[in-house]
Amino acid sequence: MPTAISIKQVPGKPGEVYYPLEKIVIPTPQPSENQVVVTITAAALNHRDLFIRQHLYPGISFSVPLLADGAGIVTATGSAPSAKKWLYKRVILNPGVGWDSDPEGPESPKGYQIMGGTKNNPTGTLAEVVVLDASELEEQPRHLSDIEAAALPLTGLTAWRAFFTKSGNAKPGRNILVTGIGGGVALMVLLFAAAQGCNVYVSSGSEEKIRKAKELGAAGGVNYKEDGWEKKLIAMLPEGRKWVDAIVDGAGGDVVYKGMKLLKHGGVISIYGMTTSPKMPFVMGAVLKNIEVRGSTMGSRKEFSDMVEFVNKKNLKPIISRVVRGLDIEAIDGLFDDMKKGSQFGKLVVEVSKEAESSKL
Repeated sequence: MPTAISIKQVPGKPGEVYYPLEKIVIPTPQPSENQVVVTITAAALNHRDLFIRQHLYPGISFSVPLLADGAGIVTATGSAPSAKKWLYKRVILNPGVGWDSDPEGPESPKGYQIMGGTKNNPTGTLAEVVVLDASELEEQPRHLSDIEAAALPLTGLTAWRAFFTKSGNAKPGRNILVTGIGGGVALMVLLFAAAQGCNVYVSSGSEEKIRKAKELGAAGGVNYKEDGWEKKLIAMLPEGRKWVDAIVDGAGGDVVYKGMKLLKHGGVISIYGMTTSPKMPFVMGAVLKNIEVRGSTMGSRKEFSDMVEFVNKKNLKPIISRVVRGLDIEAIDGLFDDMKKGSQFGKLVVEVSKEAESSKL
């Protein structure tokens, strides 16, 4: 019987509890006509997984494997031609279901159902095998390793929608500020925006992370812990364009107050998360500058396909912070510790198995 990692229920209030990891046995998957079985080679963490362990995420489950990011090899299929065509192919998994192509949001009455650790979707990628509909697969970009491919789905999709769909400024020559550089989504926004010909600037509390971001294509960076960092950023901007066109943010907090000093009239703040606080004040100064705040979360199946196509075209690679091997609870806990401390620069990945390599054709 295949195994997986989930969380174990222990007493504690939301935000105070930290559910321990637990190895569980899952049923041997039997694909229906349109389904495939994927032997997982690698899976990656996201902040939502940490929130699940802290009971700060809705609908958590103690029996569904964790994680929504996954890559692997199709090792069995149902009888439908649409499923059989995937046999032995290296694939990445669309991290959720219920959202086909509507740019405004999920079409499903149940909303967008993300994989990993909740009652909304029975599949999680921190498992030896998963079964899912064949329509939720994309071929792994050939220039990526399994570990790099596993780091792409959720962060790539979230970054794609926040930047390309929501910022309104995915155009060459635009000035884009990406806050909190070092996290997986922020780094993918940096890679996407730089590849699109934008002038990308980053913020961080770490000079080392700013330095690394410049090596990846950022035009400049500022330390948000320094007083007056906004003026320092403006001084970095190109002559004749001393404003920021859009901010892509995952922290919330005082981003509107700080952002209104930087953004052009009609500038956009595309926000995909609020790690600082679940509330964010909107101030009158932003109203007077016609600044828009646009919420952005995950993305549609079409956006996922578009994102993978762009990654292939531009030969982009997700940034990997650290990798552990096997469904080793102690090692995986170490990755969660990295995320709690905010010490990572890039994605935290679990190499689940190398055994599926022998299944490649």
